[in-house]
Amino acid sequence: MKYLMLIYTSPRNWAHPSFLYQDGVTDADREQMSKEFEALLTELSESGELVTGVPLTDPAEERTVRVRDGERLTTDGPFAEIKEHLAGYFVLDCANIERVTEIAARFPDARFGRVVIRQVDESVPPAG
Repeated sequence: MKYLMLIYTSPRNWAHPSFLYQDGVTDADREQMSKEFEALLTELSESGELVTGVPLTDPAEERTVRVRDGERLTTDGPFAEIKEHLAGYFVLDCANIERVTEIAARFPDARFGRVVIRQVDESVPPAG
């Protein structure tokens, strides 16, 4: 089954990987988290569970589009003042929700922000 894993983090110190730019993290912690993250990505690639992963640009570059009463409304930048923004995502192909939950907990970003898991509805053909 495929799962979408969404990484949410603070936009205050925007860069990737976002866990390296959190306040109060020592250089030793950054080095350790980098090693853990690299090992996890290698494991997921070798197991065939990693389908793709994509970082997103700074939320300041965001654009929100709505159509109301036939009129397009466009807003540049983050639409709302929120503590966390979507930093990026991964698509994983795992045996079950327990496995993807275990993987999500191993992402360093889960220590500072949050990781949201959604199952991909494979009954609907992908666009394109």
